Amino acid sequence: MKIIMLGAPGAGKGTQAKKLSTKYSIPHISTGDIFRANIKGETELGLKAKSFMDQGLLVPDELVVDLVADRIVEEDCSKGFVLDGFPRTIPQAESLDAALEKMGTSMDYAIDVDVPDEVIVKRMSGRRACVKCGATYHTVYIAPKVEGICDVCGSELILRDDDQPETVLKRLGVYHEQTQPLIEYYTNKGILKTVDGTQDIDVIFESICEIVGA
Repeated sequence: MKIIMLGAPGAGKGTQAKKLSTKYSIPHISTGDIFRANIKGETELGLKAKSFMDQGLLVPDELVVDLVADRIVEEDCSKGFVLDGFPRTIPQAESLDAALEKMGTSMDYAIDVDVPDEVIVKRMSGRRACVKCGATYHTVYIAPKVEGICDVCGSELILRDDDQPETVLKRLGVYHEQTQPLIEYYTNKGILKTVDGTQDIDVIFESICEIVGA
């Protein structure tokens, strides 16, 4: 069961990827986790990635694909895996397909968690984070017991820069330009499935489980 999770920032694809990982005992793989593990382990690929990151540059597509390909041949991926946040562009998707083809395999599903932009802006602008311990809340969905105060340590809660409406809109703009073309790409491959991401988290997960047929 090899799955790619697609969706805009804040659509909830990461949450669903973790639930799939738990239910089916397959690894939840994000490029961020791969980068951190390789850099910490000082692997050859990790050191190459770090050289770009230290300069504030994006890690080149070829290197990202090499890191992902290196990860998915590990023993814990023998039953499948869930890719979260990768691929982000058509060139990355094409390189991933080529790498998988060399392994004699291919992706089974690309699942798009579809949420309208206005809903995402509302969701993300309602997020709050503790300045001290990092605990996260939402003014509507996971409200603190006392408004503006962390339940855990009693410190102030803030709206992070990343969650400011204008920042969210910029991120959505990048997503529509670079990543949304993947919807058509995987539709043409015959593996795209779409779920309504405005529903309750558990309802979305049930829909995904029906799609993967287990």
